[in-house]
Amino acid sequence: MIHPTALVDAGAKIAADVAIGAYTIVGPDVNIGAGTRIGPHTVITGRTTLGARNRIFQFASIGEIPQDRKYGGEPTSTYIGDDNVVREFVTIHAGTAQDRGTTTIGNGNWFLAYTHVAHDCLVGNSTTFSNNAQIAGHVVIDDFVVLGAYAGVHQFCRIGAHAMVAAGAIVLQDVPPYVTVSGYPAKPAGTNNEGLRRRGFSADEIAAVRRAYKTLYRNGLSLDDARVALAGIAVDAPLIAPLVAFLEESRRGIVR
Repeated sequence: MIHPTALVDAGAKIAADVAIGAYTIVGPDVNIGAGTRIGPHTVITGRTTLGARNRIFQFASIGEIPQDRKYGGEPTSTYIGDDNVVREFVTIHAGTAQDRGTTTIGNGNWFLAYTHVAHDCLVGNSTTFSNNAQIAGHVVIDDFVVLGAYAGVHQFCRIGAHAMVAAGAIVLQDVPPYVTVSGYPAKPAGTNNEGLRRRGFSADEIAAVRRAYKTLYRNGLSLDDARVALAGIAVDAPLIAPLVAFLEESRRGIVR
């Protein structure tokens, strides 16, 4: 299953059924799980772990040292879970000693061509990075987020679950769950109704999300007053509770 032209270090731990394409390079501290398929001309290096059934396409670079001036060769790492798709020319870099030390990606994510995940990022499950979407260091991307083509996320920002960042948007502050943002700098542009429908949210649940959005953005409330009002809504609409928690935890402030 390993092409004769691939350079796989003897120290790498490769499951028996892993397929590795021509001219691919795998470093000594790499661990690759069962069922993973790696295309030609790929580089997987550093202290990198890939789970099961990942599909890595040609010319991707995974686990390389971070693009950070503070990096001094510390033993940092990259962790990628199961069932992810990494398309052509994607770059995913290891963490830094100044933060988590690990760049972590969950399960079932799609990274389309030319996307970039910088050092110390935390990406959840079932996200989609459209072509050329880029996230800077220390960014958190929660579950089911969609980043449109050429979207950019500033370092230390967080994108909440089920949010959508429109094509070309530049995110400079946190994006709450369920919200759609667009523009430069990114501003709120409604709720991600279509995404919620596709994931099985009921009409009543989507209506509750829209009411919460109106409370946060349309009723003229301060952020503190909106947070109190949303906590009341969450009593009867539990899916609003993650939004309330997100607002309490935000450190950069939210897009408004």
